[in-house]
Amino acid sequence: MTEVQLAGSGGWVNAELDDEQVIKSKLVPNIDKHFLSSLEKLETKKMLRHFCKQCDSEFEGPTKIQIEEQPNEEVADGLTLIERGQYTCHKCDSVIGEYRVFQKKD
Repeated sequence: MTEVQLAGSGGWVNAELDDEQVIKSKLVPNIDKHFLSSLEKLETKKMLRHFCKQCDSEFEGPTKIQIEEQPNEEVADGLTLIERGQYTCHKCDSVIGEYRVFQKKD
């Protein structure tokens, strides 16, 4: 496991990621920046701390997770959107980042 800072639109989350997640979190392979939105829903036990830009506060532990919808909607041929949600701040409820969970059909 590797500790990585994952950028979101409203802050960041430091999380313990496996090698596959580290690679997936980089949108551009040759730039050393990692993004929350590149990953599916993170397990809260992997989140070590987070920062909210809105209230300019850093917190130990995981963000709150707010499920926006569970549409089970086919978004592409053989790809279904299972869940869409947000990582939110404990103090001000602002969005730190978003996630999507997809399911591929074989």
